[in-house]
Amino acid sequence: MDDQDTAAPADAGTEPTLANGADNLPAIGMISQYVKDLSFESPSAPAIFQAQVQPNIEVEFGIGTNQVGDEVHEVTLKIEIRAKTDEMTAFIVDLTYAGLFGVRNVPEAELQPFMLGEAPRLLFPFARRVVADAVRDGGFPPLMLDPIDFGSLYLQQLQAKEAAEAEGAAGNA
Repeated sequence: MDDQDTAAPADAGTEPTLANGADNLPAIGMISQYVKDLSFESPSAPAIFQAQVQPNIEVEFGIGTNQVGDEVHEVTLKIEIRAKTDEMTAFIVDLTYAGLFGVRNVPEAELQPFMLGEAPRLLFPFARRVVADAVRDGGFPPLMLDPIDFGSLYLQQLQAKEAAEAEGAAGNA
């Protein structure tokens, strides 16, 4: 058998560094995630369990960001769910699920798309499980929220905002 040298050359895979040894490449990483606020109500219990009608389910989402340190940002995913029949409210779920993200050397123009598009995508599966468990623990079948393309939603909102600004600028000219 040949004895092959599998060691990589000394310069392979080296990253650019600053004079003090700190790297200057952009980096974002999730530090932690957590339930910030959770509320479950079933105001029509126990009567709702006798209802023969499936409730209509309304779901609303909100995304928030907050810089909590020099290189740390909090992203919150707020989910509000109301399940109602014509006569009663089956349940209400109000969840704020959050994640802390460490950010280093990321230009501001690239930070917002991550915080409002990619970060919620990373948090959503875990928030979805919290919602399903809360609804199940409330005596109802687990509610499995459909996946959401937060990146596309961010781009749609950005385009709508740019169109409104362009329309406003044209109206002022």
